[in-house]
Amino acid sequence: MEIGIRSFFLALLCTVNSFSLLAQQDARQQETQQSVVEPNVERRDINEANIDSENFEFGLLVGVISIEDFSSSMVVGARAAYHVNEDFFVEANYGQAEAGETSFEVLSGGAPFLTEEERDYRYYNVSLGYNLNGETFFTDRLVFNSATYLTLGAGSTEFGGDERFTVTLGAGYRLLLTDFFALHINVRDHLFNSELIGEEKTTHNIEYGLGATFFF
Repeated sequence: MEIGIRSFFLALLCTVNSFSLLAQQDARQQETQQSVVEPNVERRDINEANIDSENFEFGLLVGVISIEDFSSSMVVGARAAYHVNEDFFVEANYGQAEAGETSFEVLSGGAPFLTEEERDYRYYNVSLGYNLNGETFFTDRLVFNSATYLTLGAGSTEFGGDERFTVTLGAGYRLLLTDFFALHINVRDHLFNSELIGEEKTTHNIEYGLGATFFF
């Protein structure tokens, strides 16, 4: 009889322990579920144009060039570039304009310094460029890749019936509208020695331009 009572109490004790363990497990699961916080973050779609995987770039430019001592003139030209990587590129530029009259010619009304043919202004140069890459936000959802770049190059300028070695310093801004089409705003200073209106001196011929280029 005593053995039966002991067995009954042992069985009852085991049952109580089992229910206690199950209750503890349920409590742990509830604590774990409560500790996981689901962040309520509103996602936004961004339309960002990426640069094409091709490394060659070609385009046209138009702008104004201030030819020292010969006023400002419209300039048109072409640009070709090879992008070595996302930071460095090599570019070649060609442009042409027609020089105006000097202030002395305008005021005096005398004989011109240059003939019509000698007023043709042409340049070509090869430059090394460095990109400062970034992004341009037009709206919260409309984002374009862009870059500010610096260039240093050398070439030649034909003007006044002569051809002169020219150093070119430049800076620009490129906005990539699609993965193959970009717009450029740039400024360049073409430096060469000239003695057309007196003693030889280094002239600064500053060009402001707009361009459109394609990657291929």
